[in-house]
Amino acid sequence: MASTTITPTRMVLNQLKGRLKTARRGHKLLKDKRDELMRQFMDVVKQNKALRIRVEEGLTQAFASLQVASSIMSPEMLEQALLYPRQSVELGMDFKNIMSVNVPLYHFTTKNNDPTEIYPYGFAQTSGELDDALDKLSRVFEDMLELAQVEKTMQLLAEEIEKTRRRVNALEYVMIPELEGNIKYISMKLEENENATKVRLLKVKEMVLQDAHHYQQ
Repeated sequence: MASTTITPTRMVLNQLKGRLKTARRGHKLLKDKRDELMRQFMDVVKQNKALRIRVEEGLTQAFASLQVASSIMSPEMLEQALLYPRQSVELGMDFKNIMSVNVPLYHFTTKNNDPTEIYPYGFAQTSGELDDALDKLSRVFEDMLELAQVEKTMQLLAEEIEKTRRRVNALEYVMIPELEGNIKYISMKLEENENATKVRLLKVKEMVLQDAHHYQQ
């Protein structure tokens, strides 16, 4: 529907045509961005599903070994064995740009590279099942960190998809139809004015001929 406050002039018509051209180009670019974001999102969803299965399986195995260890060792001995960890981990974060969305890249570094540092105890008073549980937890830690990264990426992409979808809809169903309606309204008004001007000119011509030559059509 055309705006009732718009001025039906040729300059305004040219301005609106320029805005319509820009809006259509922006609409196409945003649709392409939305489609690519959806493709990226679906890839991340598949990755998330595979990682979640792997993490759940790793944690299940680690907790099963820990449960066996707790049934063999006394609670006091188990607590004492795990009381003072020797290995420490530092987490870091970088960013990667996906279609103007900065998604996180998590990484970690350990205090040292000695794999035996995950065991904060001597082996004489502990069970092999406890060693097995800690080893499995250590191996699943990297998958857990990657899973957190993937789930955060999913969240950020979903938010960007929703924002892009709203912009596409605003252009497609509000701005572009409004511009088209205003252009049609101004074009009709200009055509009406041109026709009225032609009629007036014919009337003036007829009057001039009558006065000059007593011409009667």
